Amino acid sequence: MAFLQWRRFNFFDKEIVTDPDENKPFDKLKELNISACVSGRGQVVLGDFEGSLHFMNRQLRVNSFKAYGIRVSHLYQLKQHNILVTIGEDEEGINPLIKVWNLDKPDKFGSPTCTRIVRALPGNNKPTPVTCLAVHENLNHMVVGFENGSVVLFRGDVTRDRHSKQRTIHDGPHPITGLSFKSSGRQTILFVVTEHVTMAMNLSAKDKDTKEVLDQHGCKLRCSIMSDMTQDNQLVLGRQDAVYFYQPDGRGPCLVFEGEKLQLHWFRGYLVVVGKDSKGIPRPMANQNLDMHIVTVYDIQNKFIACSVPIPEVIDVVSEWGALYIISGDGKMYLLQEKDTQTKLEMLFKKNLYQVAINLAKSQQYDQEGLIDIFRQYGDHLYSKGDHDGAIAQYIKTIGKLEASYVIRKFLDAQRIHNLTAYLQALHKAQQATEDHTTLLLNCYTKLKDVSKLDEFIMTKDREIDFDVETAIKVCRQAAYYDHALFLAELHNKHEWYLRIQLESIKNYQKALDYIGKLDFMEAESNLKRYGKVLMAEVPQETTELLKRLCTDYRPSNKPLVDMNTLGGEVPKIQRANADEFIHIFVNNSQRLTEFLEHMVKVQPNSPALVYNTLLELYLHCIVHETDISSKTERERKTLDLLQNPDAGYDLDQALVLCQMNNFKAGILYLYEKARLYQQILRYHMEHNEYVHVIDTCKRFGDKDQNLWTQALAYFARKEENCKTHMMEVLSQIDKKNLLPPLIVIQTLATSSTATLAVVKDYITRRLQYESDQIAEDQRLINQYREETEKMRKQIEELKTSAKIFQVSKCSACGYGLELPSVHFLCQHSYHQHCFESYSDNEAECPVCLPENRKLLDIIRAQEQSKDLHEQFHHQLERSTDGFSVVADYFGRGVFKTAQFVPENTGPRISKPEPLNPFGDF
Repeated sequence: MAFLQWRRFNFFDKEIVTDPDENKPFDKLKELNISACVSGRGQVVLGDFEGSLHFMNRQLRVNSFKAYGIRVSHLYQLKQHNILVTIGEDEEGINPLIKVWNLDKPDKFGSPTCTRIVRALPGNNKPTPVTCLAVHENLNHMVVGFENGSVVLFRGDVTRDRHSKQRTIHDGPHPITGLSFKSSGRQTILFVVTEHVTMAMNLSAKDKDTKEVLDQHGCKLRCSIMSDMTQDNQLVLGRQDAVYFYQPDGRGPCLVFEGEKLQLHWFRGYLVVVGKDSKGIPRPMANQNLDMHIVTVYDIQNKFIACSVPIPEVIDVVSEWGALYIISGDGKMYLLQEKDTQTKLEMLFKKNLYQVAINLAKSQQYDQEGLIDIFRQYGDHLYSKGDHDGAIAQYIKTIGKLEASYVIRKFLDAQRIHNLTAYLQALHKAQQATEDHTTLLLNCYTKLKDVSKLDEFIMTKDREIDFDVETAIKVCRQAAYYDHALFLAELHNKHEWYLRIQLESIKNYQKALDYIGKLDFMEAESNLKRYGKVLMAEVPQETTELLKRLCTDYRPSNKPLVDMNTLGGEVPKIQRANADEFIHIFVNNSQRLTEFLEHMVKVQPNSPALVYNTLLELYLHCIVHETDISSKTERERKTLDLLQNPDAGYDLDQALVLCQMNNFKAGILYLYEKARLYQQILRYHMEHNEYVHVIDTCKRFGDKDQNLWTQALAYFARKEENCKTHMMEVLSQIDKKNLLPPLIVIQTLATSSTATLAVVKDYITRRLQYESDQIAEDQRLINQYREETEKMRKQIEELKTSAKIFQVSKCSACGYGLELPSVHFLCQHSYHQHCFESYSDNEAECPVCLPENRKLLDIIRAQEQSKDLHEQFHHQLERSTDGFSVVADYFGRGVFKTAQFVPENTGPRISKPEPLNPFGDF
């Protein structure tokens, strides 16, 4: 690429260096006949043809001293050490001297200390001018090139004589024009250049130095330089046609810069070329015979010319203090000061050279914020020119820094949808997209009908997700791309979205049900509660089977029945849902509900009451609406089996209500009996005029509730039909169990139109005979009690008036013969005194007679209390305005309960007499 095709800029400011003391152009160099220049370590070193060295600091103050007798020909300043190596001549016709100066150690005169002096001798030891000098930064290698084509290597400590050896490593026919060191790993490479050949020598080889010819062309003196690129410094040669780059293994690229090149220098990544003017620029001073040179600064990386200025006959170019200093033949020093990056960028912006600005900013390590702003300006420029593709490419580079809405608003036009799509894709890739961006991108895909892009964006499993999944699902569903929406929902476990699409959009109920069956227990339970009604309406059989699994021992269908984690002995946890929570989904499908509930009560007898109640209701409903006799009988059998099942946990009251509502007789009677509602059983048969069952009920439950017989009597007495047989049987039981007084029985039957005297004749005869016998017995007992009472009175009187002879010879306690002192009782019991004291706590009563006496006293006391309570009850009842409250109060106090007294085992059981019935004569 010819340099004429490179863009030219003026990125350096040219000015003449002025003397800070005199405020005029610095002209002290006019007095010096400069022969060599070098810079580094904060100063510029000049050598002249009189053998002096001149050190110039930043304030342009110059210190000089005499280093050689005749002239200084070469200078080399090391970068990492404050060491200066010079070559000069002290005598004519004698090989020049190499001197090493330690600039950190001045001598007593203030001049640098010379640490080593060695003569520069070529291979043939003949006096030959030196053309090149190079010193390695490790201070172990120094090479000198001669005009006769030989190269001498000094190996060892460069600053000392005794630790250094020299030898000729190259001897050729052409003068040496360039020497440069390069470190490549542990190898030390030396580039040797003549006008006819370019070579690379490996100085690290153990046997001997290896030599490789890189090119059969070389360069003139001062036209070779090592680049200062930090990553990979190269040898740069300037020839008439181009500038060439070399590596130790061969020639690299070249840049076509035509024109004669006099010097090559390197400054901060720039290649500085001093060449002759080829355009005939007029000389600045007519009285001086000076050639005009052109100093050109090339930006090799960004491919542009940063500066090109004419200078009268350039002696040398040095870089120090952050700028380029050009020493010209007119005795002046010119300064090339690089402009700051922002100024250079503004210059490029004015020319709309945004790509150059971007490259320049990157090479200058411009901050990220500033670089983003350049991308934005470049994008705006391309957008204004109508280059939307190029603009979007620049806007993409601003992602993460520039607000996305700034770009999106520009491309919302339908004709720019391709560009908008590209930007949104990059936005997602950078993970800077929001839900709105995802929605917009998917809408772009759907508008373009670009299924391949949509597949790539959504249906790539191993792709890193850079968008909001739920937003993508919504957009795909709205655009009818159901497969993509389902793929995302299933891949990212968005169960609700998957089921909504299957059930509401696609209406593939079977797939939705299969998907639920693969979920974990909690998810499956919640989704069946949410969508159970719909699934039951469309796929009832499959839904019922899934519910059976869910409510017994649930396992996802895509997982093994035997969990490998439980093989080590751990008991697997049974997960089951509550069956009563799913009854509502069986709306209008009683058959499946019956099947489900039958399964649950079979596998889980301890199911909730709602399960049994619902199943019972279903059974009863089927019985009512069943027309087939055999089927109806079977239904009744199953219903009764359910009611009689001891494990059935139905609610008794609700079950009774259901049976009554559906008139299920067997169930009603069973539940009455189970609830011990014998009165209700009797009333049920009475209401249905089932005489036989009325009698049967009284027989079965009469022992548990004796009022059944009295109610049965009243029932048959009210009947207009001829119920004499049943009435006589009832009277027989009433008579047998003495349930009612005869007067009450006669009063009850007196209202009956069918009860004749023949019906009650036997009953009245038996009762009268019984009463007569009872009267006779009572009269006998009265006479007996009178005789006993009279006898007791005589005994009492005898005890009071006559002496009592005690003839008992044995103790009633121990059974041994009586001995004095002894204790005698009138009941003819006698005791040893010590036996009596240990046997009884009451000194006034006989220990043997005491239990019987206490029983009698308790009976008497109870009768007296009962008499008083009975009278008190009637007294309160007669005077109270709310008689029911009085009766309830006495019931609560247990007045009307039969009390029993259980005596010691030696005596008979004595029952407390019942009080009279306060409600009537019976």
